[in-house]
Amino acid sequence: MCPQTRLDGPWPHDTPEMGQPMKFDLIDHVIEQTDDRIIAVKTVTLAEEYLQDHFPTYPVLPGVLMIETLVQAARRLLTKATGNPRLVLGEVKALRYGQFVKPGEALRVEVAYLGVDADGHHRCKGIGHVIRAGEATRSETAAVTGRFTLRPVLAGPKRTSG
Repeated sequence: MCPQTRLDGPWPHDTPEMGQPMKFDLIDHVIEQTDDRIIAVKTVTLAEEYLQDHFPTYPVLPGVLMIETLVQAARRLLTKATGNPRLVLGEVKALRYGQFVKPGEALRVEVAYLGVDADGHHRCKGIGHVIRAGEATRSETAAVTGRFTLRPVLAGPKRTSG
């Protein structure tokens, strides 16, 4: 179980709806969005700094950024549904990786909203497929798939200087 996160002051990753752009936005564009589903794309380019180290001779999108892409898509979906963009990753279950996403390719993610638990955790299921350069359709094998929850950030008490 993840410990509850407490933040004082402005949240550094507020979404554009909250007046501050997210500093690390992986979603390039949203293809489709309904009340309980979102499809979005993250394009991988050689210009992305982390690819220099992951891996130097075979650059690929790190798995943790595949998960973060799913989370960011889910947050966009839930911000519209709940009005609360201050949601953080709570738990990940049944996570599987399949294919690498290389520069020049894109990760097409689809996240479905499954509902909210009594404790306020929003359950989601996500899958990401590779769209190869020059191909219009996604690959059949998933690059990432799993279930996860997003939970509200708990605001801590205001600090006083002194």
